[in-house]
Amino acid sequence: MKLSINLFMTLNGVSQAPGGPDEDTRNSFNDGGWLFTVWDDSCSTAVNRWFEQCGALFLGRTTYDVFAGYWPQVTDPQNDVARILNTAQKHVVTSSPVGNEWADTTNVLDNNFLDAVTELKTVDSAKELQVHGSIQLARALHKAGLVDVYRFLIAPVTVADGFSLFDEPGPSYRMNVQHGTVTENGVFDVEMRPEELQITQTAAVQDGKDSHQEV
Repeated sequence: MKLSINLFMTLNGVSQAPGGPDEDTRNSFNDGGWLFTVWDDSCSTAVNRWFEQCGALFLGRTTYDVFAGYWPQVTDPQNDVARILNTAQKHVVTSSPVGNEWADTTNVLDNNFLDAVTELKTVDSAKELQVHGSIQLARALHKAGLVDVYRFLIAPVTVADGFSLFDEPGPSYRMNVQHGTVTENGVFDVEMRPEELQITQTAAVQDGKDSHQEV
């Protein structure tokens, strides 16, 4: 089972509180809801495409609480995202019980979640273990080199300092772009798979011309 990170992101790399002003105000973040200033039908199409690949969810506690307070109320049978979120297995990284807030949820303790992900990735499945939101969890998984697929909707918006996937050092990758397009409102919809970064060429002047050469 591949592990994918699926995030909404601003142009300056922030993924905190895309959906609303009260979604996540940690560190006095007050730009919540920035995503819906540029949301369009193609963004909805992209998110539907993400969830078509979902076999199970791996969530941080803050994102779990936000999702659990919203998505069980969405009972529209035509909403595929709600159907998947409400029925898929949900693994939650938390140090305290979540109770019975949302069906089919499994607790994963903070001190062993990397081992849990490694084990889940051994499951033979065409579907993915997906991280949505959960930016600090996503950052830890990226730093550990466990992510197989990165999907972003990058909004043409800048906001104040907030949580970002790339706030801390991580692996050196060349990203192999599998899908990339721009929506009507200028949101960059991209899917990438990480590959080892290999530096094989460098800038050089040859015969008076700006060129490059093998390292």
